[in-house]
Amino acid sequence: MRAVLPVTLMTCFWIAGALAQAPKYPPLPEYMMSPEAEIALARSAAPDNISAHATIKLLTASGYKVAKEGDNGFVCMVMRGWGAPTFTPSANRNLVYDPQTRAPICFNPVAVRTVMPYQEMRARLAMEGKGPDEIADAIEAAYSRGELPRMETVGFAYMLSADQKLGPAGAWRPHMMVYTPYYTNAMLGGNEGNSGLPVISDDAGTPFAITVIPVDRTLAVKAQLK
Repeated sequence: MRAVLPVTLMTCFWIAGALAQAPKYPPLPEYMMSPEAEIALARSAAPDNISAHATIKLLTASGYKVAKEGDNGFVCMVMRGWGAPTFTPSANRNLVYDPQTRAPICFNPVAVRTVMPYQEMRARLAMEGKGPDEIADAIEAAYSRGELPRMETVGFAYMLSADQKLGPAGAWRPHMMVYTPYYTNAMLGGNEGNSGLPVISDDAGTPFAITVIPVDRTLAVKAQLK
């Protein structure tokens, strides 16, 4: 969420090289958006029939807070670079330091219960100044202690926004995130990252493994201020 998507090896090296020089968090205001713009961007993550009835969460100085209550069990929000992989690919973990990442996502009810608490914890840890290793250690410890929901079933999330900015890769094609605990790419057939086929993008073999399924580009949704 991270920005969570397949990236080329060149992009991975760019991230690792550029950010490893002096990794530090920019000031928090650089991660923030106006409420109106963030609501519009969050809603662009999913089709209107879903996002119009979803709960919307906005980033505040104390974490994500509900801005609008929904009635369909979905939650839409804009993840920042703090949603980077917890474990692998290792180069992508430095996306936590990128204040320009904007990853609109809309979790289905299962993912609201299981994935969203994990992502919100990642955001809180990053806002406290924790680096990728510290975030990984804290997540692993919290999951082991049962402080995070068990990843025991598949959840889904929409990431259809035409206005997403997923790290240096910028706007990627619209896609679905499928939370597939402990999956590896071999279990999907070993597809290549840019093949347009389902592929494990983050944290393969862990409870937080994510399968990315690209969808038709015509399904991309533009953010609309209301």
